[in-house]
Amino acid sequence: MESTRDLVRPRHRTRMPRQIWLKLGAAAFAVGVVTAAIGLRAGSAQHGMPQPGAGAPPPHMLAEMCASAFEKNIGGGRGFGMAFVADQQGYPGPLHVLELKDRLTLTPEQETRAQTLLAAMFTESRPRSERLFEAERKLGGLFSEGRPDEASIRAAVAEVERARGDVRLAHLMFHLKTRDLLTDEQRRLYHEARWGGHRPMGPHGGSSPGAGSPTK
Repeated sequence: MESTRDLVRPRHRTRMPRQIWLKLGAAAFAVGVVTAAIGLRAGSAQHGMPQPGAGAPPPHMLAEMCASAFEKNIGGGRGFGMAFVADQQGYPGPLHVLELKDRLTLTPEQETRAQTLLAAMFTESRPRSERLFEAERKLGGLFSEGRPDEASIRAAVAEVERARGDVRLAHLMFHLKTRDLLTDEQRRLYHEARWGGHRPMGPHGGSSPGAGSPTK
């Protein structure tokens, strides 16, 4: 079985034009990483508003850095925030469980099962990521080749969003599967390590089911 380091090592792939990665990076923000920060900075620049953080990179350079991070993470099979909605609510991901294995005191059986889940997640997510990249290339091609029209743009964007949804689903489903791998106490420790000790919240604002239940 591959080690965790081998599993997360990015696969070789053709590098895409940078302007396409900017679109991909911006899309990743929409799933909950840094949307507000990027959007507010970009918006304030466009409207001549003062920008916070003296000495901070200008918005386009910040977007460039995030685009590079998106390329590396998504292309390597990671989620780049696409599963935060699960992770923040007590549904850990297999990669971060393995990264925190000492703090969680995983048993050998738990570690083996987490490795299996991680390998399966990457087997699903990496091809889906490539399909997302290809859909973005097609969308970018409409403009770079000077042949966009309303119908073709709508179709291309729909294809991109279908591909993006497939990538996100891959990550969310493995967060769902990983939750039952851990005890309640391990989930508490995971949440504390990842999110600073704030208890996961349920759908109506209370603690998630099982957040305070006895350890298995």
